[in-house]
Amino acid sequence: MNRRKWHLTDEEYEFIKGEVIHLFNKYKIKCIPISGFEIATKMGITMIPYSSLKGKRLKKALEISQDGFYCEENGIEYIYYNNIKKSYKRQNMTILHEIGHCVLDHTGHSEKEEAEANFFAKYAIAPPPLIHRIGATSPFDIYCAFDISEEASKYAYEYYITWKDRYYRIGKMSLYEQTMVKMFNHSIQKYQAEKERRLNEFYENYIAE
Repeated sequence: MNRRKWHLTDEEYEFIKGEVIHLFNKYKIKCIPISGFEIATKMGITMIPYSSLKGKRLKKALEISQDGFYCEENGIEYIYYNNIKKSYKRQNMTILHEIGHCVLDHTGHSEKEEAEANFFAKYAIAPPPLIHRIGATSPFDIYCAFDISEEASKYAYEYYITWKDRYYRIGKMSLYEQTMVKMFNHSIQKYQAEKERRLNEFYENYIAE
């Protein structure tokens, strides 16, 4: 994934958020933690792990990206992802990033397209309305609920604080965000019922990262 900075407009951010929620609704994604593997499978995308590649094919894949990439050949969509010495959390984020390229109809890897795919993955992996719904008060809460890395949970919490300021200023979520919260309501209730156990379970992993 490309980490270069490209500043999207507010309209572009809102469009991408809408696309994420439309995707969740279309493929009945309604449980946390959110799985890029599940979404890609339901979209009919063929998943190719780097561990299945040999020789020149593996070398070529690594030259294209150390994390993964999306491509289409003869009408078939593929996501190649690096599962060699990469954690599940990293693989999941990579796959969501590549799904972003697919959903947003990207044809190349310009800075703008990379910025859009980065935001798509960031919003999809831990949507602020769902972070709010679970009552998160720290990055650790996000780490536990959404099964993302410590680093990603810190970024997600920073973005959530920005989102929350806007939420309190306006006084309500957007219609599409309200729709998403309703979709995930059962999963969130289940998470909250098991929250204490899950927090204890994840604490040792969190402090070890």
